[in-house]
Amino acid sequence: MALDLATASLAEIAGGLRVGDLTAGAIADWAIDNHEQRGEALHAYKTWDSEKIRAEATAADATFGAGVDLGPLQGMPVSVKDLIGVAGYPTFAGCPRELPERWRTEGPIVRAIRGQLAVISGKAHTVQFAFGGMGANRHWGPPRNPWDADHHRSPAGSSSGAGVSLHEGSALLAIGTDTAGSVRMPATVTGSCGIRPTPGRWSIEGIVPLVPSLDTPGPITRSAEDLVYGFAAIDPILGGDVEGFLGLLADVDISDFRIGVCDWYFRDCDPGVAERVHEALVELEKAGARVGTATIPHLDDVSALNDLGGLHIGEFASFINNEMRDYKDDLDPAVAIRLADSENYTAEEHLRRVRDVDRMAAAADAGFGAFDAIVGPTIPITPPKMTDIATPETHLLANTRFVQNTVTVSLLHQCAATAPVGLDMEDMPVGMQIVGSPGSDETVLAVALACERVLGRPRERLGASPMGI
Repeated sequence: MALDLATASLAEIAGGLRVGDLTAGAIADWAIDNHEQRGEALHAYKTWDSEKIRAEATAADATFGAGVDLGPLQGMPVSVKDLIGVAGYPTFAGCPRELPERWRTEGPIVRAIRGQLAVISGKAHTVQFAFGGMGANRHWGPPRNPWDADHHRSPAGSSSGAGVSLHEGSALLAIGTDTAGSVRMPATVTGSCGIRPTPGRWSIEGIVPLVPSLDTPGPITRSAEDLVYGFAAIDPILGGDVEGFLGLLADVDISDFRIGVCDWYFRDCDPGVAERVHEALVELEKAGARVGTATIPHLDDVSALNDLGGLHIGEFASFINNEMRDYKDDLDPAVAIRLADSENYTAEEHLRRVRDVDRMAAAADAGFGAFDAIVGPTIPITPPKMTDIATPETHLLANTRFVQNTVTVSLLHQCAATAPVGLDMEDMPVGMQIVGSPGSDETVLAVALACERVLGRPRERLGASPMGI
């Protein structure tokens, strides 16, 4: 029986490629056809090159034909955020003109992907310099959230094209970056899955920096099973051993885990957000999950620190002033407003904040106690219409609420995945954030997979997005 590429898992597609039921060329044609049908409306990509896609697919097929298997992503179309260097592609980082040549240089993550002969489907849109969670970009325009056919809603950011590329059907895996939530938020609002690895686990070499102490690349996928696959394929610790990692998790069950529910994450939620997460937790508990109440110390403190600019204001201001000064006059107003106080920001203040963050992060580990993971809504609000956040001021207010639950994870050095649990009152996807202590990435992925085995894959739970495949 032929695989339906719109619904098949990465493991199923990989199997089809290896037994000859599928070719990379056929997958590339499918991706290109989908882009031609939906690309103009969804606007996922800054740079798209059908000829490159077909050439890379041909190379993958030829390698399979020679009996050579270079890795689990061979022949798979992968979109890459236009903040990440990819040889042969310009890097704009959301700017109106290309960044200097050195930002095309590939780092270890892209080298790992290309070393497996994955097919780069293109460079997906980003907020300028990745500084913003709503997906806005006055230079190139924001991608469109595929879940609302009537209004142009936020695709989230800053990896704004990443989740959209999956729904466009032009990529099977998307690579974004996450500083304050920029993998988890686009995954959430597009009804996808994503993970922020523990900072430092995935190299940031070859990536335009925002806050190097918090930055990390991360994958976005169409399901938790695919998230496990994509993570293992790229992760330097797991070393591409997808089969081994999936085998390790083959019998994982939700009853294996102790899940803490943190009330702080449920504050000020829009209608339908908290309700969907609580409903999912009831289902998980009925299936055997051991659910209890968890408290993470210092969430109010770290949230207040972020409201003052967090670590962003110092580290990004240093980068833009010292390395990218020629681009400063072209900053999107939604980005520029966040640097308004940087001239009065001192190195002494930054070092104090770093010490405070490290102290709070160490204390936050105590909140996990006996829990394997702590959960809550990934984003507390419905993704707004872009017309409602058109000014720098309205954008900043919305962004502050949007990142409320993700930026605290980042500042506390934690890892976290997100998976969809339902639709809110505006029929937009709601995500449940699965937070782990630093270094517990494999456990977080295991919990996400166990949840999916109870709740169903995203397409089963949410249905298909109105504008997507």
